[in-house]
Amino acid sequence: MMLEPLVIIELAVLGLFTGFMAGLLGIGGGMIMVPFLIMVLSARNIPDDLGLKMAIATAMSTIIFTSISSVRAHHQKGAVRWPLVRSLAPGLVLGSMISSLGVFALIKGPFLGFFFALFVAFSATQMFLDRKPKPTRQLPGPVGLLGAGGFIGFLSGLVGAGGAFVSVPFMAWCNVPMHNALASSSALGFPIAIASAAGYVIGAYGLPDLPQYSIGYIYLPALLCISLTSMMTAPIGVKIAHQLNTTQLRRIFAILLICIAVYMLSKSFKSFGII
Repeated sequence: MMLEPLVIIELAVLGLFTGFMAGLLGIGGGMIMVPFLIMVLSARNIPDDLGLKMAIATAMSTIIFTSISSVRAHHQKGAVRWPLVRSLAPGLVLGSMISSLGVFALIKGPFLGFFFALFVAFSATQMFLDRKPKPTRQLPGPVGLLGAGGFIGFLSGLVGAGGAFVSVPFMAWCNVPMHNALASSSALGFPIAIASAAGYVIGAYGLPDLPQYSIGYIYLPALLCISLTSMMTAPIGVKIAHQLNTTQLRRIFAILLICIAVYMLSKSFKSFGII
């Protein structure tokens, strides 16, 4: 695949948009990037199965950089709950390594896309319903947080998201204020992305037919362009996030996820020959 100027422009615009949304919603940008990266790769004649895996792996890898920018801005506002982040991190790393290094390479593209869409839709439904947790519910103890981190990391490594699609509803369910949940999820994206990126590179080592400028499943031009531009707009998203109320943030998050889920379901159904 030739590295055309148009590809660079498309990736740069995508980075600007996803960086802003990552700062606004604490989602790391992964779930937003995947559908658009699939479009970019498909237009360059990358097979759908390989294109989906490369989109997921590349999107996750960019979160290494977008999370740093977002976390710095959230930390300056005192919104990140670092003790909670430290408790979840070991499970996140273990879970994401297991999924990205082993399970990810074994699942066929259409099934992976369908799985991605289902969990995005589930997260959107939970956020849109805005169910109020019991006032007495608290975060679990160390063992419970380790298990929750492992579950979040496993799903994140599988679908290329920074974990907010599960971690934000989980924290909200445990009565963590929404702004703190979004800020903390940005911090959680970093260990997930590091562990998953390593798994994507090792798991695809020696595979034939990988396009030029790729390392494992990671497409380097996209990683570079999106990372550089997203770090410019992530702090802007953070600033706006702290000016909005909780209800507005939940609705924005839910509507965005629903749109992504519908797109990914349609791609999967086409691959299955249903539509």
